[in-house]
Amino acid sequence: MNLFRSLFAILISLNIISCNSNPRKDKSATVDVVFQEDSTGFTKSQKDFIRDLINTSEKEVRSLLPDLPDSIKVIVENVDWDLDIVGGVTGRTETNSPPLVIVQISGQYREGIMDSIHSGLKATIFHEFHHLSRGWAIQDNKFSYGIPNAMVNEGLAVVFTELYTGNVQQVNSYTDEADNWVKEIISLPKDASYSDWVMGEHPDGRTYIGYRSGNYMVRKAMNRSGKNILELSALMPDDIIKLAGY
Repeated sequence: MNLFRSLFAILISLNIISCNSNPRKDKSATVDVVFQEDSTGFTKSQKDFIRDLINTSEKEVRSLLPDLPDSIKVIVENVDWDLDIVGGVTGRTETNSPPLVIVQISGQYREGIMDSIHSGLKATIFHEFHHLSRGWAIQDNKFSYGIPNAMVNEGLAVVFTELYTGNVQQVNSYTDEADNWVKEIISLPKDASYSDWVMGEHPDGRTYIGYRSGNYMVRKAMNRSGKNILELSALMPDDIIKLAGY
């Protein structure tokens, strides 16, 4: 009987040690969703729906990108901007430390705020949380300056979002000239204009060149290397550019 008790005690101890050896597995990651108080208000039901969608999206992203940080704060604003080209929702990854994402939802899209939420919120969260998983943020960016780095990181987020949400935006599409656009970006000086080459309008009339070129280049790297988007997302920009053949 004493032997049985001793063995039972050992098994219990081993089980406790096993559970404690991987605290991250049992730790629940949190997302603090904060609604900007000085913006146009959301109704309670809208807030509940937004919060649930963001939390569900976080779980989906974390299952794919385990490097996603814990304790993410998402500030949500209700705006009257024209965000039709991105499905009524836009966002930015503000900081890595603390992990902070800011999301703007337009009440002017189609049928209003709920139409924007259904159309664009999940895709925006996937895109911005991909940035958080890599450290691509505005204020404490983990990558060096340069449009090539922006092209790669935005391209990865675009492809990741399209593949896992099915949300494909025309604004991120590329043309037959995309190969030349990638070569142009690679040859740019470090101080080239971000607004011209990444997320704005170029003086020659092209728009969102970095997103479109990044979409093309990342898909080319996937095709040439046989690596999927999750495998590419673990690599540095220069390595991805090389895998794409540049």
